[in-house]
Amino acid sequence: MTTLPPEIQARRARTQEWFEALQLRIIAALELLEDEAPADLYPEPAGRFDMRPWTRETGVGGGIGGHFKGRLFEKAAVHTSAATSRFAPAMAAEMPGADQDPSYVSASISLIVHPRSPRVPTVHMNTRFLSTAVSWFGGGADLTPMVDEQRSQEADDAILFHAAMKAACDAFDPDWHEKYRAWCDEYFFLPHRNETRGVGGIFYDRHDSGDFEKDFAFTRAVGEAFLEVYPKIVRHRMSEPWTERDRQEQLVRRGRYVEFNLLYDRGTMFGLKAGGNIETILSSMPPLVSWL
Repeated sequence: MTTLPPEIQARRARTQEWFEALQLRIIAALELLEDEAPADLYPEPAGRFDMRPWTRETGVGGGIGGHFKGRLFEKAAVHTSAATSRFAPAMAAEMPGADQDPSYVSASISLIVHPRSPRVPTVHMNTRFLSTAVSWFGGGADLTPMVDEQRSQEADDAILFHAAMKAACDAFDPDWHEKYRAWCDEYFFLPHRNETRGVGGIFYDRHDSGDFEKDFAFTRAVGEAFLEVYPKIVRHRMSEPWTERDRQEQLVRRGRYVEFNLLYDRGTMFGLKAGGNIETILSSMPPLVSWL
């Protein structure tokens, strides 16, 4: 299926192993939070992840879809995937190193968490490895508070989240955080509404410093930073009561999420064009949404 050298195949195997291990750790952390949620605000039984392996229809590979519905987290998804395949001509023309040989390998983790409480921010994170004749990493994490009072760069949650992402970047290069934070603000932007999706985070793509080990370590650090900071934010907010007005504000804000993912998100488009699993690709959609 692929003409890429064994060294690239080995790198794909290492990244896949890391992403799948991280998936299990994140799932355990989210299930623990689900158990800890106060019963007066979340009276339903605690939820558990439903793990659904899938196989690609084209090429070789597949993934493990982690799907969740619960009391604290109204909907969540933590997925991994890996592939050995070939780009279709139109996609190969857009991918570095694929113009002569469209073969590629990839591995990734992606997640979305839609809390039931409007006081707890929605979060998204993904990291991935992709190699044609050249290799690179991509991904990032961004936070989307649902109520206006939290939708500020000076709000507690935004400060904590950005500090975690900055620490992950600064351990490798002092210039990366400013660059990838600005890229996040630019990327997660809805031009038809002239607004950002949330309070940002970091976003990077085609990241290749020339040192695979450094770049892989950086990508692992982003995953570790997410695993450290998001549970802190949830624990800080999950005991706060909310009003029906808060809930309606949340549902409208979720509508913005849908608009971005369906109109602008490159990951969604890539997954659909590359023969990914529809169930996992579209699991980022919120369970309930409102447009006013």
